[in-house]
Amino acid sequence: MTDPLFTEDAYLKECTATVVAVEEKGVLLDRTCLYARSGGQPGDSGIMRWAGGEAVIAEAIKGEAGAILHGLAPGSAAPPVGATVTLALDWASRHRHMRMHTTLHLLCSILPGIYATGNQIGAEKSRLDVDLAEPPAKEWFSEKLAELVAADHPISTTWISEAELDANPALVRTLSVQPPRGAGRVRLVRIGPQAAPIDLQPCGGTHVRSTAEIGRVEVTKLESKGRQNRRIHIVLGD
Repeated sequence: MTDPLFTEDAYLKECTATVVAVEEKGVLLDRTCLYARSGGQPGDSGIMRWAGGEAVIAEAIKGEAGAILHGLAPGSAAPPVGATVTLALDWASRHRHMRMHTTLHLLCSILPGIYATGNQIGAEKSRLDVDLAEPPAKEWFSEKLAELVAADHPISTTWISEAELDANPALVRTLSVQPPRGAGRVRLVRIGPQAAPIDLQPCGGTHVRSTAEIGRVEVTKLESKGRQNRRIHIVLGD
């Protein structure tokens, strides 16, 4: 199992680790600051350095039993097993993913009682699919998001047991992706104050520290993907 340092600190841009194994799909480390692709969020990329060598990490992906594999770009040689490596995260890309991911949670917050049926996060554009027959106009979504961003709501994480989640099924807002189980506990991402959050749901992804950090965001298109499935497209307004 790889210790996912990003779970507790999404702003950690570098770390040291030990090479546990070199597999066909990537380098297995004992710890990492690179997020592994899952839940619609792409895996991080970056640079891996060690004494006498350097490799480009194309994307971090999930392996078996909690392992995270660091897939190397073509032409990059892998470090030897047992080597100490330094990981440097492609922060510009990660930070855009964080801003996008938090925006998708904000979309959930302005659609209470509506379930997400799918999502895809990207650095340039993202989407959220929702179980909604008649959505408001795209301008309405953009205005609501702008209000939440301007309010500068804090974002934090907490943990609950799997039993607590079972007792509060309404916390799960997605139909397509269920919270990972087996570890005995589930991570929650909270937007807003602890006493009265505007959004609280299970999530293993990385997020910004406050809604103001998202900056300007715009809903560019609403698309029908079925009788009740609507796709909401968003871009960052940089």
